[in-house]
Amino acid sequence: MDCLDFLFTENNPVPSPCFVLDEPRLAANAATLDEVQRRTGARILLALKGYAAWATFPLLSRAGAGPLWGTCASSVDEARLGREEFGGEVHAFAAAWTAAEIAELLDLADHIVFNSPAQWRQFRPVIEAHNRAHRADNPIACGLRLNPEHSEGATPIYDPCSPGSRLGIRRRHFDPADLMGISGLHFHTLCEQGADALARTLDAVEARFGPWLPGCDWINFGGGHHITKPGYDLDLLCACLTRWRECYNARIYLEPGEAVALNAGWLTATVLDVVMADMPVAVLDVSAACHMPDVLEMPYRPEVFYRHDGATTRAGNAGEEGWTCRLAGKSCLAGDVVGEYGFAAPLQAGQRLVFGDMAIYSMVKTTTFNGLRLPSIGICAAGPDSAGREMRFSLLREFGYQDFRNRLS
Repeated sequence: MDCLDFLFTENNPVPSPCFVLDEPRLAANAATLDEVQRRTGARILLALKGYAAWATFPLLSRAGAGPLWGTCASSVDEARLGREEFGGEVHAFAAAWTAAEIAELLDLADHIVFNSPAQWRQFRPVIEAHNRAHRADNPIACGLRLNPEHSEGATPIYDPCSPGSRLGIRRRHFDPADLMGISGLHFHTLCEQGADALARTLDAVEARFGPWLPGCDWINFGGGHHITKPGYDLDLLCACLTRWRECYNARIYLEPGEAVALNAGWLTATVLDVVMADMPVAVLDVSAACHMPDVLEMPYRPEVFYRHDGATTRAGNAGEEGWTCRLAGKSCLAGDVVGEYGFAAPLQAGQRLVFGDMAIYSMVKTTTFNGLRLPSIGICAAGPDSAGREMRFSLLREFGYQDFRNRLS
């Protein structure tokens, strides 16, 4: 029995709604990422913006039983979480830093990447002074983010190289004099993409910034690498990483978030009612707006599973099965709709549904709009539980009124 089947067993202890982390799948993803590291010598970091369920960090971190070298953070709070809960290296990048944030990062970060030469010039004195006084043996490494003006993303909101993007330095604005004190360079063009997209990106970076790559101690390839997706070309990825490491004699970093927890989490939901509109609409105890915001932003259509004739079944597209309905959330937002799906039979109030691939981004983006409570958080691990089932479930966190109240004042 795997975690998904366990979620449909009778009298199981998993509440609804609940994000359920799938420990065996997390471990399988970590093993794939470790293979890349062993074959290439690259170091892989967890991007906390994509996955930050810290109860699972011992499975992923080299400080625990996992393979990853550390974390990359987009804020001071993410950097602190990485330092306190994950261990290893902490890398930090933001589109801009404040003086107060840099003051906090000095004791948290091992690498700080700046989005512009102006920010580097502003904060270089305080970082170098801190290194001399407190980190002479392990100084903070500073880098600049490049914009190779090479778009691979299909959705503009997630394309760091889209026209008008504020992220990274374009070649026409790049001044080699700004590299004084800089030990490495960073770039990021990908979003849920394969090694072929990375290979094209590397060509674009070399074409625009090639003369300055040999001077790097380290080069960060950013995130968006779909390394653990079935069919991903690991051989091409490893060839790219090895070529750059050998060509530029630099340490290579990758910062995947999605690949770490891809397909390693579920969201349980319950049908509350079925109302008639232009088609049947199943109103659920979860919300796309509050609990799965990428469904509205990306847009993204998650897989849905249900139980039919004693088997775990994947819902089809609209019109593919005997009964089509729209799945909708319970908030007041008119557009709080997950999508239209086909089922073998009409859904009934009280019926459980399970959404797939819910560990990444969904969990870190949840909101309490409308005062809707956040889904509980739990984890499934292999091994029999007290009832003899082949999976063990642990409830990690429940949310209530105070979580909503304490966000405001």
